[in-house]
Amino acid sequence: MNWKQRLYRLTHWEEWHYHVKYIPLLPVWLWYILRARSVWFFTPANPTLTFGGMDGETKEEMYTQLPPGTYPHSVFIDPDMPEDTLKKLWTASGLEFPVAVKPDVGMGGMMFRKLNSMESLLRYHAYIDRRYVIQEMIHYPMEVAVFYYRMPNQDKGTVSGFISKEKPVVIGDGQSTLKQLVQQHKGVRFMEAEMYVKHRDKWTTIIPNGEAYTLLEVSNRTQGGKMISLAHEMDDRLVAVMDSISKYRNTFLYGRYDIKCNSIEAFKSGKEFSILEFNGCGSGVQHVYGNKYSLFQACRMIVHHWNMMFKIARYNHSKGIPYWSFMKGLKFLQHSKRELKHLKMLEAGFQEA
Repeated sequence: MNWKQRLYRLTHWEEWHYHVKYIPLLPVWLWYILRARSVWFFTPANPTLTFGGMDGETKEEMYTQLPPGTYPHSVFIDPDMPEDTLKKLWTASGLEFPVAVKPDVGMGGMMFRKLNSMESLLRYHAYIDRRYVIQEMIHYPMEVAVFYYRMPNQDKGTVSGFISKEKPVVIGDGQSTLKQLVQQHKGVRFMEAEMYVKHRDKWTTIIPNGEAYTLLEVSNRTQGGKMISLAHEMDDRLVAVMDSISKYRNTFLYGRYDIKCNSIEAFKSGKEFSILEFNGCGSGVQHVYGNKYSLFQACRMIVHHWNMMFKIARYNHSKGIPYWSFMKGLKFLQHSKRELKHLKMLEAGFQEA
């Protein structure tokens, strides 16, 4: 990283490591711990998700709590499943290539892949040593994120954030190599080493003029994705759709939905959308990005969401839903830390076809 890049990161809070951004808010978090008399005060906020959805929840437990037809057709695979069994399961599933594959407990888009053939699926299966899911590819053109919360004793919730998310893509100019285009891309220019691992075969290739080259199939901001505000589209119709989803089993009360849709209008009408993820208490308040907020404004918004999470959890606790014990939460976090380290190792070592 050269001095200009260092200076840019220093003067743009959005580029800081998330731990640094949250340091000023640590006293607020400690205050909630003291008020609840529990380190894991958030766990009752989404009582049917592991750890309240703060970390380590599975996609399978999430999908089983959503209305049928609102999420992709998914098949969960154990890593020790014999290849013949996998092939039979594939045939019976009705899935068709291309498909998306990702770990059942995923983090940051690691080991997410778009696969186009049985050969590539078998290669992925032979490599990954964690339970994973095969999903139909959702081809709707838009991906949006909706932050939603609702007090358990209220019928109507709140949509506090609405953004669109775009995958990191570079556009060729007929002169620059892929490496040079990556270095110029705002979202991934600080991720050159990771981009090289994924695109080493084309790293020195000149991308034709006007050609769009997708760097990653995920739109996470931590992976170079772009966040665009849709705050002007937030209205009662959007809230009504989110209420109908979240009240299906009355279990998802606080978090962010990542959704693909055909259009904003179709989504607000409750049509042509598919839920990719529901992220619970660990959801980043992503709508602080893409709105040109100052660090102070972003911190105020994060604190507001923490306060709602605290209120929801406290209400559920008053109705008999316990906080996780200190040792249970500590052991779980230690396990999640090991899993994250392992996923990073798998991601770095996976050789693309």
